[in-house]
Amino acid sequence: MDYKNKLLEIYDEAVKEINYREKLTKEVLENITILSEKCFSQKGVYTVFVTLSIYKILHKQQDIRNHQTQIANGFSARTIDTNYITPTLKALGLPSMAETGWLTRSLEQPYPYTLDYEGKISNKKVKKAFLELLDTIEVQKNNPKYILVELLRQIIIIQQASKITINPLQNPEKLTISKTIEILDKQFSFNYKATSGSKLPVLAFYAVYQILIDEVSRYNRCHLKKLGSHTASDKTSKSAGDIELFENEKLFEAIEIKLDKAINSNILRIAREKIVRYDPKRYYILSYSEINEKDKTAINEIIEEVKNTHGCQIVVNGVLSTLKYYMRLISDLEKFITIYSNLIEKDTELKTIHKEKWNEFVLELSS
Repeated sequence: MDYKNKLLEIYDEAVKEINYREKLTKEVLENITILSEKCFSQKGVYTVFVTLSIYKILHKQQDIRNHQTQIANGFSARTIDTNYITPTLKALGLPSMAETGWLTRSLEQPYPYTLDYEGKISNKKVKKAFLELLDTIEVQKNNPKYILVELLRQIIIIQQASKITINPLQNPEKLTISKTIEILDKQFSFNYKATSGSKLPVLAFYAVYQILIDEVSRYNRCHLKKLGSHTASDKTSKSAGDIELFENEKLFEAIEIKLDKAINSNILRIAREKIVRYDPKRYYILSYSEINEKDKTAINEIIEEVKNTHGCQIVVNGVLSTLKYYMRLISDLEKFITIYSNLIEKDTELKTIHKEKWNEFVLELSS
């Protein structure tokens, strides 16, 4: 049996809610819960743990903490993940990385994952849980299958709890651009007291670009790249921005969206580095907080320099003003709301509160 089929077998047991909890200690269960609750924001750690656990099940003599061949008695865990684990997680609709969990710098250090591992995993509780679970498997000889089934079971429950059906628009004839912008303004600025809200304007632009590609001649030979994780850095995800449009497999346009940061000269410098690397024809930097007035001169200087040196036009603007402009270009506002609602409903990084609140806003749009 290969790695893919073993993961499918474990997933099947998790779906059927086969219970191994009584075989696990309170401490182990607590660590599993930490990993499951943070698997959407700490996908690298979770993916690495799944990969190592699957490998241990199939290769009982291997110390899975030795995750690289350059480590004594090690093996290439990254290869297993890239070829089998991450593609299978994607196919199952479970949280997954773009390519592999080992793209994360904090996890790719050439040292064993022992309790004193020094890799700087950002969330200390997650790091502790991750290392202690591996220690539980290797030192305390707990069965990795029991741990993995319970981990996936908890993740499935979390995903099911966040599945909210978005209500369809009831009175589309009442839609106006100004009302739509007003509702989006409310949605973006609402205090959700939860992470991932910054993805909402990204989804809004992704929805409007799906329409622009069909209706605006500038984009008629373009296609949208599939949205990646909003929690991954651009360097990790190998992307030029939050949204990317390609023409004949060459980057045509990139859009970087900031919900809670005003556009400043440092953001422009980072954009310049991406433009040099990816060579788009146009690069949008959009912020809900508009532009830092003190940096306006420096911002304009960078825009001019990039245009003269690389031929790329950088456009800086506000999120709402740009959406309002785009909505004047599209033929059907109802289509935008439908696509946007569908993206919100299916997104696995948004929390339940984001989806429930959008349902309330859809009712406002319908009134």
